[in-house]
Amino acid sequence: MREIQITSIKDEIILEQLHLCLEGTLNESWGERTLTFDNSIGKGVVRSISFDWGVSLLDCDVEFYEDVKIIFKTSSVSPIEFIFISKGSFQYSEDNTEEFIDLEQYQNIIIAPKRYSKKTFVFPPHEEIKVNFIRILKKEYLKKKNNNITHLNDLMLSIFNDEQAQTPFKHKGNYSLKIADQVKALNSVYDSGVIRTLSLEGRLYLILAMQLMEHHNFENDLALPESLSKSDIKKIHQLSEYIVDNISDPISVRSLADSAGLSPKKLQLGFNVLYSKSVNEYVRQLKLEISRDYLKNTDLSVSEIVYAIGIKSRSYFSKIFFEAYGILPTDYRKQLAKKS
Repeated sequence: MREIQITSIKDEIILEQLHLCLEGTLNESWGERTLTFDNSIGKGVVRSISFDWGVSLLDCDVEFYEDVKIIFKTSSVSPIEFIFISKGSFQYSEDNTEEFIDLEQYQNIIIAPKRYSKKTFVFPPHEEIKVNFIRILKKEYLKKKNNNITHLNDLMLSIFNDEQAQTPFKHKGNYSLKIADQVKALNSVYDSGVIRTLSLEGRLYLILAMQLMEHHNFENDLALPESLSKSDIKKIHQLSEYIVDNISDPISVRSLADSAGLSPKKLQLGFNVLYSKSVNEYVRQLKLEISRDYLKNTDLSVSEIVYAIGIKSRSYFSKIFFEAYGILPTDYRKQLAKKS
């Protein structure tokens, strides 16, 4: 097993120490630092970007060829870390013990270890891991005007106010595909300069809000139904790609259930719990998002777009487009033409 020692809570030093062990190349652009490596240890990308008030993002898309243990040991107060794994899973231990817990795909995870304790992550070999860490330095964040932490539940409020990290905190919460979709959007920001930075920061705060809301729901016993397994959750998440690939075909609850190998009842339950939408509402949302992209990026006529997304009536399409975006498809395209 390869061990990597991290001795700082600062993102830039974390990347430098990872660079020393994983080698590869370390670059900086628009305030982002990116470590890219592809060698006998493994391959992947680790990115960090810091924002105001002690908030930062550290995300990883990595695959190691052997067990890798990353150990964080510092005398500084560790940040609160909001963790979300989009792909794969790994293990975690804290407080100088070797008792590891599994951190799982799509699960909302929040950790805030006790000061001076050792924080250890173990990544398995030959498994792609995609994980985001939203890191908040409590002392800095509390200086933020209108931080509104007093509106958090008592437990989370106590974690933010524990500036000296005297009490360890660990939360393994519900699974959320809504958060997964936002993380996917976060990692699909391709703009540059100030637009990119603002887009990343906006997405980051949205994900953070959703993770805090999940914790609130968890504390109030609004958990997943026992009938939904982790396997069911993965199948439901994979359906989003299936729907996009087959958007022009008739898509029904039955056809999706057959594709996923789930009962229609369980499929509806999963979409309601994980997306807060029925299957039909989710499919309609995807059709509208794809149609908006067609209007923006292609020369297809509205009638051709209606056919491409599998809607039979142009008038019905215009109606639901207006309900969703407050503008008719033809007017939306005219508005885009004026701007360009």
